[in-house]
Amino acid sequence: MAMRATTAALAAAAAAPRGGFLRLFSTTSTSSSSFPFPQATQQTPAREQAEPNTNLFVSGLSKRTTSEGLREAFSKFGEVVQARVVTDRVSGYSKGFGFVKYATLEDAAEGIKGMDGQFLDGWVIFAEYARPRQPPSEPQNNTGMGLWKQRY
Repeated sequence: MAMRATTAALAAAAAAPRGGFLRLFSTTSTSSSSFPFPQATQQTPAREQAEPNTNLFVSGLSKRTTSEGLREAFSKFGEVVQARVVTDRVSGYSKGFGFVKYATLEDAAEGIKGMDGQFLDGWVIFAEYARPRQPPSEPQNNTGMGLWKQRY
């Protein structure tokens, strides 16, 4: 008799509306979600674009890309004055970015148009106008032995 009561209770529980716990794992989207998920309407502001200049910032470079390879790829779109891949001091490999300086603004614009989103050494690269370098900030005197001496 106890077995029939247990079976009946399970059948009644299965027929009851399922909310709560199962709703947490539902893959369907409902407007009455119990979690305050961030709305997709808020978009992060895009990075501000740099002023057009003859110096380009190139990112997404392969570790095997050299300054000569960078110059060769960008020289198809204008006169390249200088091309430099920033490298790691220890390994000598590319850090994944570099700079290309053109002779004129028109050449620089053509270089961006021609190379942004293109493949170089098997990697998709991105080219944009370089931002001016920020002036160095004042050093903070709270590191190393200076702080230790102040405390003791």
